[in-house]
Amino acid sequence: MKIKGISTALIGLTVAVGCSDGNSGINESVKTREPDAKYVGQAVGNFSADEWYPGGQLGTTDNVTAGCYEDETPSVEIQGLTTAFNLGEAAFERKYTTSTAPFKGLGPAYVRSSCLDCHPGYGHGKRQSQYRAEFGNGYLLVVYHPVDGQNSDDGPYVAEVTGMPQTKASRPFLPPIDEEQIEIKWLSVSEMPSGLPMTFPDGEEYSLIYPEVTIPRSAFNTNPNPYDTENQAVAFRLESTIGIIGSGLLDAIPEDSIREQYRKEALHADLNPAFWDKDANDFAAGAWYGYERLGEGRYADGSAASVGTKLLKRFTYAMTRATLQDGAGANAIWNITNVSRSDRPYLYTTKAWAKAMSENAQVIAAIKADPTSPYYADGTDNGVKQAVLNLLDPNTNQFDNEWHNFTPEMSDDQYYNFMVWHRGLSIPRARDLNRSEVQLGKEVFNRIGCASCHRAKWTTGDDNYWKPAVYADKELPRYQNQTIYPYTDMIQHRLYMKNGIHGSWCRTTPLWGRGLSRLNTGADDRLHDCRARNVLEAIMWHGYSRESDAYWCTEKFYNLSKEERDAVVEFINSI
Repeated sequence: MKIKGISTALIGLTVAVGCSDGNSGINESVKTREPDAKYVGQAVGNFSADEWYPGGQLGTTDNVTAGCYEDETPSVEIQGLTTAFNLGEAAFERKYTTSTAPFKGLGPAYVRSSCLDCHPGYGHGKRQSQYRAEFGNGYLLVVYHPVDGQNSDDGPYVAEVTGMPQTKASRPFLPPIDEEQIEIKWLSVSEMPSGLPMTFPDGEEYSLIYPEVTIPRSAFNTNPNPYDTENQAVAFRLESTIGIIGSGLLDAIPEDSIREQYRKEALHADLNPAFWDKDANDFAAGAWYGYERLGEGRYADGSAASVGTKLLKRFTYAMTRATLQDGAGANAIWNITNVSRSDRPYLYTTKAWAKAMSENAQVIAAIKADPTSPYYADGTDNGVKQAVLNLLDPNTNQFDNEWHNFTPEMSDDQYYNFMVWHRGLSIPRARDLNRSEVQLGKEVFNRIGCASCHRAKWTTGDDNYWKPAVYADKELPRYQNQTIYPYTDMIQHRLYMKNGIHGSWCRTTPLWGRGLSRLNTGADDRLHDCRARNVLEAIMWHGYSRESDAYWCTEKFYNLSKEERDAVVEFINSI
C-alpha cells in the first residue's frame, strides 16, 4: 500500500539522518532550507519517522501543494469509496437552490447556500470587515443574552432566531436578521490586562485586534424582537468555521483514551464541570450526547446500536456534538442550507420568525399573487397567514399535519455520500521536519508547556463508529489502530480574551495541517473569530488575561529569544 505515492515501508524506518545534539535533539547536519523529499518517512533529529504522516498510514495525503485540503484519505481508496467520496464532495461544493435538482430545497430561511462559502479552500474561514453571507465569509453569528453585563461571553442564545442565525431568505420572505445592518469593527488592543508588554524583551513589537459586532433592533424580522426580552440585553459574537480536514481521524480516538487525558489534566487544572465531574474523577452527564431521535443505527462492525445510545461529545468549539456522523458537518448540511432529509424532515426555523412572516403584509400579498405557492392555501389573507405560520413554525412543521407532508429534499444516498466525503478528508503530511529551526521549535514547544493542551500524539482504536439508521447498512472510511498527530487534547479550556468566544470554554483546536492554510485558502487567520492574523498573534492571545488557562505557557513564550519564538512558529507551520 502507498500513501499518495510514498511507500509505507518508509514509515517503519527509525534511522536518524545526521547527528543530533544531546540536549535539544536538533539535527546539526541540516542548517539550510534543504528540500525535505529525501527525508520523508525517516526519523530526523527529534522527529520520529511516523511524524511525517500526521494522519497515520490510512489518513495522510503526501500532497502538500495547493488543493491538498481536498484530498481523500488512503482509506477511501482502499475501501472502494472513491465514487461516493466524489459525489459527497459535490454536495459540499455546489450551491443549493429552492427547486433545481439534485441540489434543491434551499430555505426558506438559511445561513448560506453552499458549504464551500463558509469553508474557502476547505479550510478555516477568513477574517471579514463586514458580514455578508457569500464565498469566503466563514462567520456565523452568535446572538445571546449576556448573564453578567453587556461584555459577558456567557449567556443563553436568544429564542427568536436559530442557534446558527440566518441572514438569508427565499422570496417572498425576509431574513430573520438583515445582514445589511450588521456592523463589524476591528479594534486594537492597547495593553494586555495580564501585564505582558506588547514589545518582546528583545524589542520586537506585536499587535492584537479583536472584533466588536453591533446589530440594531431594526435588523430583526421576528415577533417578538430579541430586544423586547424583559430586563435582558442582547449581545453578539463571531465564530468562524472550524477546520474540517482530518475530522474522521478525531472521531476514531477511543473514548477511554480521552477519559484518561481528562484525568491527567484534572490533576492540575479546573476543567469544565459540565463535562468533567472532579469528585467522581469521570465524565459528567453533560459530556454525553444521546441518539434516541435518530433510531437504532449501527456500529462499524455491524453490531446494533440500541435506542438511547450515548457517545462522548468532541466536535465544535463548544463540543456540542459527539460522533462525526451527527456532528458539525452532518448538522450543517441540514441547518446551514435548511435542506430537509429523512431523519430531519422539518425546517430549521423559529416560532418568532414564522409569526413575523405570517403578519407581514408584503409577504402575504406576494403569496396571494402566486397560486402555485405552497403557502397559498385558499388565497385569502387569513388562509395565507395560517399557511405561512403553520409551515414555518418549527412547533407545527416537524411532522405531518393538515397543511403538508414533507418529502425529504436530500435523499439518504446523498446524505451518505456527503458523510463518506466528510469522514474521508485527509491530513497533509508534515513538512520541513529535517530543518534545524523546526526541530528547535518542537523542543521549545514542549519545553514551555504548549503540549499540555496541544497534545501531539494519539492512537486510534478499532474505530467502531456509530451510524444513523438511514445508512446503517453502508460503510464509511475507517481508521483502525493509527498513530496520529493532531496536536489537541480534545478538551475545552478558557482563554478569557476580549470579546471572546461565547460560552467561555473552547475545545483545543487541532494544529495539524494549519501551516498550509495560506496555500489553500489565501489567509493565515487563526482562532475562533479570525482575530489572529498569524501564528504569533494566536499565541499571544493565550496570554491576554492572567485568568487564561494558557497564561503560564504564553509568559514563557514571551520571554524566549527571537530565535526560539521564530522556531516555535516554524514548527507549528510545519506539522
